[in-house]
Amino acid sequence: MSEKKKIKVVTPLVDIDGDEMTRIMWQMVKEKLLFPYLDLSLEYYDLHVKHRDETDDRVTIEAAEAIKKYGVGVKCATITPTAERVREYNLKQDWKSPNGTIRAILDGTVFRTPILVKNIRPTVLPWKKPITVGRHAYGDIYSGAEMRIEGAGRVELLFTPADGGEPVRKTIHDFSEPGIVQGIHNTDASITSFARACFTFAWDRRIDIWFSAKDTISKIYDARFREIFDREYEQNWKDKFTEAGLTFFFTLIDDAVARIMKTEGGFLWALRNYDGDVMSDMVAAASGSLAMMTSVLVSPHGWYEYEAAHGTVQRHYYRHLRGEETSTNSMALIFAWTGALRKRGDLDGTPEVAAFADRLETAAIETVESGIMTGDLLAVAEEAPGNRKVSTEGFIDAIATNLARKMA
Repeated sequence: MSEKKKIKVVTPLVDIDGDEMTRIMWQMVKEKLLFPYLDLSLEYYDLHVKHRDETDDRVTIEAAEAIKKYGVGVKCATITPTAERVREYNLKQDWKSPNGTIRAILDGTVFRTPILVKNIRPTVLPWKKPITVGRHAYGDIYSGAEMRIEGAGRVELLFTPADGGEPVRKTIHDFSEPGIVQGIHNTDASITSFARACFTFAWDRRIDIWFSAKDTISKIYDARFREIFDREYEQNWKDKFTEAGLTFFFTLIDDAVARIMKTEGGFLWALRNYDGDVMSDMVAAASGSLAMMTSVLVSPHGWYEYEAAHGTVQRHYYRHLRGEETSTNSMALIFAWTGALRKRGDLDGTPEVAAFADRLETAAIETVESGIMTGDLLAVAEEAPGNRKVSTEGFIDAIATNLARKMA
């Protein structure tokens, strides 16, 4: 399209680049699906693991601050370095998860919903509607402290009141031999924001909400989550939910996992940070593929970060470097961009931007439903004469062709 005919995105989007195979696809998506149709200004931040290392991870903080400034960001998948990755990339240290850093700065709740297509049925047979996972995106192990215990000694929790009051101590464990210890935290304010975000999300979409934790074992930490959810529901949502015929209930997380396998889906499952991390991958895989999951961080301050819920697809990247053909699914990356564009259009009052996002999503879904798909989807799709596996770039090209017809 000519520059005059391109759709104007009024406010810049924060573009957070990532690592490995997803970085390759990230550029393809922009060049083939976005730039031909959008007059789009990007605030670019490179979170490649080497650049994070070179900036002592300052670039990650700058990316989060940019989302605060502009309101909407879109993020590629990134590496969280292990000891092996430190050696591979010759890093200064094993930097923290960039997702954890950004979420700690923005606070909020991550909502993840599978992308369903007609020719791929969930492996959990009763599921007929998407299950959205609401993951608390603050605290827990993602911003915790850990220690290797080298020998005998006592590990304690210590709270020192800021007002000069008497310190409070609690023994974690008396070690008689080497071991490990971990400390995590949360705040009432963040948990309250989490609860409100979940109830608001469920209300807007008129779906039930489940909340599950393990308060029978964690009688203070998990129990506080339950107390705040119950209070928020009773004070602000009970009458609304009752009138709309919606349900909110709490159950232990092990019971929830058992129950969820026998439901039709179609509800919001609210979970603590780590539980949501794990269970969203389970829901995604059971719904077809980890690359078929939308993900958005909704901050109580009105900031939004859209991302792919999967990793950097390391094995495919190594094959790409060897010059071998790959067949990597870009659906979640595409839907990260469409989610960000739709929200940008809503905030800016530019419905044509949101309409473009809708068309791109439809083009992507119709491409898969026509039988053109990557290897991960072909393995689980219903057999049909028109099914064919295409390469990473071939899949994006097929979506681009479909999109061009819709934009003509």
